Amino acid sequence: MHIKTANTIFYCRKWKECVDFYKNKIGFEVRMSLNWFVEFKLNEACRLSIADESRASIDSNEGKGVTIALEVGDIETVHIYLNEAGLSPPPIKDHSWGARVIHIHDPEGNRIEFWSINLGAK
Repeated sequence: MHIKTANTIFYCRKWKECVDFYKNKIGFEVRMSLNWFVEFKLNEACRLSIADESRASIDSNEGKGVTIALEVGDIETVHIYLNEAGLSPPPIKDHSWGARVIHIHDPEGNRIEFWSINLGAK
């Protein structure tokens, strides 16, 4: 099996707020947009889509049990960017498994984890 791309879809009650969050706060590029479904390009092989629960056959999970983990090159730069976007991220955490991590939540309650390798970890 050869997988060309991966797409995670969040079904959201707060669809407009979530689309605004990912487009205007996080800054993800819109790849495709319908009046109830927006697909964001995270990189060449990875997508994140936001679907309006009221127009879909799947209900929102209300942010329960989901984390999107996104490895970034420089967690410090991401922390500054999120602050400047008005998202007030918590301090960066250093994890024993060798990563530096920030967790934020979208308007639906889905957890987004930004992480990078902690080169100073033992």
